[in-house]
Amino acid sequence: MARQRHKGLSDRQKKILEVLEDFQKEYGYPPAIREICEKAMISSTSVVNYYLDQLEDMGYIQRDQGVSRGIRLTKNLVVEMLHIPIAGRIAAGTPVPVPATAFSYYDPESMVDVAASLLPKGEKSDSLFALEVQGDSMIDAMVYDGDIVIMKKAQKAYNGEMVAVWLTDRDETTLKYFYLEKDRVRLQPANPTMQPIYIDDPSIVQIQGKVVMVIRQVKGLVS
Repeated sequence: MARQRHKGLSDRQKKILEVLEDFQKEYGYPPAIREICEKAMISSTSVVNYYLDQLEDMGYIQRDQGVSRGIRLTKNLVVEMLHIPIAGRIAAGTPVPVPATAFSYYDPESMVDVAASLLPKGEKSDSLFALEVQGDSMIDAMVYDGDIVIMKKAQKAYNGEMVAVWLTDRDETTLKYFYLEKDRVRLQPANPTMQPIYIDDPSIVQIQGKVVMVIRQVKGLVS
């Protein structure tokens, strides 16, 4: 289960806390030091004790030094997770035909888990969906090819908002900044090498959703 990233904790401290929590849930009692070593992939018991002392000082655990398995979590690490359907792909470049970005379709197995605390306050999962980004027209907005954007369902947008739009006359969709200018719509990329898309008939521009969060997909790295 994904967990909240606590400020001030190193990756190794977080891993040890996760081991403690998962072990307690599975077996009903805390792990021994060597079991923490094994599950956290730390070779030295002294290193584990070093981090446990730090976690105790930070208030995350309590230790009974004279008791075997005498480690107790004092803070709950689990946060509320929202399960958001990945509804398809969206072009961040030249608009692509609707069949490739069918917002109305999603496989129930294709979900992304997001901590509720990372989203704007009050957002509920039934108003959210996710799209995989294709293209690099929004790179200056830190949205890259392969990233996942979390969208809030919407039918209207204000100038400057990043939205998924359906161009009904072409049966195409795209991800861009939205601007209503007099009698036309400007769909603005966030890439200086690309030109905006101008739509002379605003009625053909249907807002499908607004971007509320971007999940970066790191390529070329093994976790």
